[in-house]
Amino acid sequence: MEKIFVLDTNVLLHNPDAIESFADNFVYIPIATIEELDKFKKERTERGRNAREVIRNLDELRKSGSLSDGVKLPNGGTLKIIVQYEYQKDLGLDPNVMDNKILMLAYILHKEGSRKVIFVTKDISVRIKSDALGIETMDFEKQKVDFDKLYTGWRTVECSEDEYREYLLSGKFSIRESNLCPNEFIYLISKDLPGEGILTRYNHNSKSLRRIEDKGLQVWGIEAKSIEQRIAFQLLLDPSIQLVTLVGQAGTGKTLLALTVGLHMVLDRKKYDKMLISRPIMPLGKDIGYLPGTKEEKLGHWMEPIFDNLEFIVRTGKEGKRKSVHDYFDADIIELEALTYIRGRSIPHQYVIIDEAQNLTPHEVKTVISRAGHGTKIILTGDPYQIDNPYLDASSTGLNYAVERLKHQNIHGHVTLTKSERSSLASIAAELL
Repeated sequence: MEKIFVLDTNVLLHNPDAIESFADNFVYIPIATIEELDKFKKERTERGRNAREVIRNLDELRKSGSLSDGVKLPNGGTLKIIVQYEYQKDLGLDPNVMDNKILMLAYILHKEGSRKVIFVTKDISVRIKSDALGIETMDFEKQKVDFDKLYTGWRTVECSEDEYREYLLSGKFSIRESNLCPNEFIYLISKDLPGEGILTRYNHNSKSLRRIEDKGLQVWGIEAKSIEQRIAFQLLLDPSIQLVTLVGQAGTGKTLLALTVGLHMVLDRKKYDKMLISRPIMPLGKDIGYLPGTKEEKLGHWMEPIFDNLEFIVRTGKEGKRKSVHDYFDADIIELEALTYIRGRSIPHQYVIIDEAQNLTPHEVKTVISRAGHGTKIILTGDPYQIDNPYLDASSTGLNYAVERLKHQNIHGHVTLTKSERSSLASIAAELL
């Protein structure tokens, strides 16, 4: 039976292609949604760009027929824009609230009962109101992952004493796991042999494990304090891995490790021309234009965590090279960029860090990664437990979506960091608060 999907504005702003995501069913868009898109289209943000793209797509569909009568979509569905419908005043919903105007269309169609009606919105509050009205309600699920089963990038494998010793002697190990991903790390342990295990990396092409020889490894005075950090170092130091995703709670060292290796790869190994750092500007959805000063001065307010980490790195290991972190910016070794302005750029031969990437949608992550030119490495870091975007959660953030979608690619590496190394206080806070 064909269904009717009524789309809230935030679904279209989240993914401009959402119209074509409901197979051969009916997709209804209230005229109030068009009014909201018209309001957002003037913004110089990803939301504004998405609004403009949706409007252009609708205008293109208009050429094939009347949107009020319904036009066929490429996937076999039918799109309608509903202009007139009678507002039900007895429901207790404020008619001046735009969300309620959109919700009312779903309610009227639901009461008619000609087809099953499903209201699609990324707004939790609106989903609650819709459910209270008896309407079947859903989040936009197309680009969601199961966060509880998110790929971690490594696993522990227990082997016998003979297998363990054989690997130490010959480097050969019979891999029983059949679902290993490229660049996944295996920590071999034997219950018969006490002590530290062997950290190895899976080579997808040769179907073999390569032992990681990183004893005593330090980068700019920073050394790994856990298996997870050792893995992160290996991924960050390997130029053949062009995309690294680091997921973990506060204090696990994601940003610190990424910055440390970035300085090493730019200054010491000369693998990249510079380090480009960016992060989403999320508070209240305000763009950096609301702050006074130059672009660098505006960004400075949002980049304080980056400066804190850089100061620590310089103070720890290479303080003799430059007296101040700002010297690196003056020498064009480090560049700060607003994520808003990355679209349209081609970024070759650079080491790019996108911090706080948990606040990006899948569409925004795609935009960022697609900016990479020849010889560029991109690192996405983020904490799925600290999402500020009101329309994202741990299952729908673009960071986790990228982890799952790209885990089978040879040029991608990932590790989930779980142990806080910032301080005992930070560790307790991350675990208990």
